[in-house]
Amino acid sequence: MAINSGRQGLFYILLALASISLVLLVRRTVSSVQLDQISLHEAPRSIPNSLFLELDQLARVVDVSYCIGNTGLRKPFECLSHCADLEGFELLSVWNTGPLLSDSCGYIALSHPPSPKRIIVAFRGTYSIANTIIDLSAYPQSYVPYNPGNDTGAGAGTLHCEKCTVHAGFMASWQNTRSVVLGYVSAARLQYPDYDLSLVGHSLGGAVAALAGVEMQLRGWKPTVTTFGEPKVGNQGFAEYLADLFELPRGAASVPVERYRFHRVTHINDPVPLLPLAEWGYEMHAGEIFIATEDLPPSVSDVKVCEGNKDERCISGADRTLMLALRETSSLLVRPQSVNAPPDLKEQQALTHGSSFESSVSRSQHEGQFRVERWRRIHWHLNPSHLHLWEPFFSHRDYFWRLGLCIPGGDPTGKG
Repeated sequence: MAINSGRQGLFYILLALASISLVLLVRRTVSSVQLDQISLHEAPRSIPNSLFLELDQLARVVDVSYCIGNTGLRKPFECLSHCADLEGFELLSVWNTGPLLSDSCGYIALSHPPSPKRIIVAFRGTYSIANTIIDLSAYPQSYVPYNPGNDTGAGAGTLHCEKCTVHAGFMASWQNTRSVVLGYVSAARLQYPDYDLSLVGHSLGGAVAALAGVEMQLRGWKPTVTTFGEPKVGNQGFAEYLADLFELPRGAASVPVERYRFHRVTHINDPVPLLPLAEWGYEMHAGEIFIATEDLPPSVSDVKVCEGNKDERCISGADRTLMLALRETSSLLVRPQSVNAPPDLKEQQALTHGSSFESSVSRSQHEGQFRVERWRRIHWHLNPSHLHLWEPFFSHRDYFWRLGLCIPGGDPTGKG
């Protein structure tokens, strides 16, 4: 018997809440699970200063996208966020599809000297964390790459996306945005042929930037893509296809990291890159840069180069812990109603007072060993009846800067 849309939507919400609960319950779970320490012979190396400065600026670039629809982003390039920091920027257009069309939002701009000469497309993340959670619970759909036809697409004739699937919601968001973005970018490339093409996105916007980047690469436009807190976009087939398309190393880097044309930046306390779950058919792709500190702003030594798509010295170390938690709490996925089961005393205090769990990935060096141990300080205030789910994502905004300063009310933590 078919499930009506209302009940189906509720099921997805509960299923999504279960997945986030797995992240937030790691400490209680691992106390009853014998975790092997992840012991690696050396720490990942830090990124060069030139790349650090570039990522710092791109974090400001994507932060500006959060002004759209609120305090505003206006021509020539004015807003209440980091617009004044971005010298030589010229706004071309903004878009905002609204929640009925997957809530895609962003802007297209030119970066003139003294800034690097670039055509920039910035994809905003969602304002609603409840929507984020629901979106992350969506099932994958088959993925057929853009066919460049007579265009000179890079790798179009040699690469095949075998049995590829991608997140249906992310793909819908790109499809709803695609005509606007491609039109402006195509015109800008003709007018400024010596400008590089740069895509940047945060959160769900990072996933859309990844899909946009794949299509633009197939068109032969040679974009560089930088994402912050990007969730998993597709399955292993898609992850490998993206890595091959952008020539990302699957193991130890054979080219300098600053020459990568896709940087996927993750953060030690950010749960979003761990979702959707691998058990649901999703995999991370290569190109990871890992911020290994809670402090804002990070230093160059805190930002690490990761190898391949599953470097356990980086965010994948937390993913391994999450998978163990999943096996212990798999009943949450089988019986979503158990999300509402009575919590223990400490959990009840967290629910009531908005305190935080002490669970995490923490770093320690001992006799040349680099260890990923646990998740640490994921802020927690979960009220299922009202879906107040944005609090656990404070760290999801900590990418060089506290992103989202144009959100009404500003930064609730005072760190902005």
